[in-house]
Amino acid sequence: MRRKLPSTAALAAFEAAARHQSFTKAAAELAVTQSAVCRQIASLESFLGVALFRRSQRGVGLTEAGQRYSRSVAARLDEVERDTLDLMAQAGLGGQGGALELAVVPTFATQWLLPRLSRFQAAHPGITVHFSSRTRPFLFADTGLDAAIHAGDGLWPGTEGRLLMPETLVTVASPALLKGRTDWTPQSLSTLPLLQASTRPYAWRHWFESQGLEVEHDMAGARMELFSMLSEAAVQGLGVALVPRMLVDNELASGRLVQVVPHTFLSDRRYHLLYPEHKAASPALKAFADWLDEEAARYRQEVGLA
Repeated sequence: MRRKLPSTAALAAFEAAARHQSFTKAAAELAVTQSAVCRQIASLESFLGVALFRRSQRGVGLTEAGQRYSRSVAARLDEVERDTLDLMAQAGLGGQGGALELAVVPTFATQWLLPRLSRFQAAHPGITVHFSSRTRPFLFADTGLDAAIHAGDGLWPGTEGRLLMPETLVTVASPALLKGRTDWTPQSLSTLPLLQASTRPYAWRHWFESQGLEVEHDMAGARMELFSMLSEAAVQGLGVALVPRMLVDNELASGRLVQVVPHTFLSDRRYHLLYPEHKAASPALKAFADWLDEEAARYRQEVGLA
């Protein structure tokens, strides 16, 4: 049976006009006349039997139906564009390779994964890895993502994956904040400003409990969503951060940060590579997963977690 689909030209005109809330700006973007955009949208509305825009002397605005449809059309056109660019990239490589859409925790990507990625590219020049930032769990079915690297307590429903490494947390601060003092204990550390991770509200409480302490103000302090924010705040002397060791290796090596208390705390989270079950046979994903396994094993050995 023939599909009931509008023309791609009409959809492109509608998406641009909806995004700009202007037929004139849409025409300029698409390098066509304003009357051409008007005709395409009128044709689309006739095809759908639904008004997508309200016309007035002040301009145009989306109807409620137009707002819903514009979100859906924009997402589908983005997917088609991404798939087209991926195919063009593969054609430029003689058809060998592929592309991966990878969701990552931002700080893990910038501090640990990206500095190592050149080794993957050297071994697999035909595979391109695209990154999207995700800090919380999501449903793969709602996205165009192939896999995710996430810190959690296990696999998500309907996924397969590989355990990469445990998460070890360390206390770090600027040397300026510590003022040359090196005999800090868990108890004395509690007198310093504590920087809080908004996604880990009980992190400091668990850390103090692992030292046999109860601290009244363990949840007080400036809250930040990303570990990169926490580590930079610590560098600037705003307080003590409790962060995964792997994400501040460079700062510790350079002396911008120092470990306040020589206690490494194993959190209840582990870093996993996750992917939908139906993606498991993808050659590009398998190549990336195998390489990531090797890199994670090398790092665990380097820091004594093997």
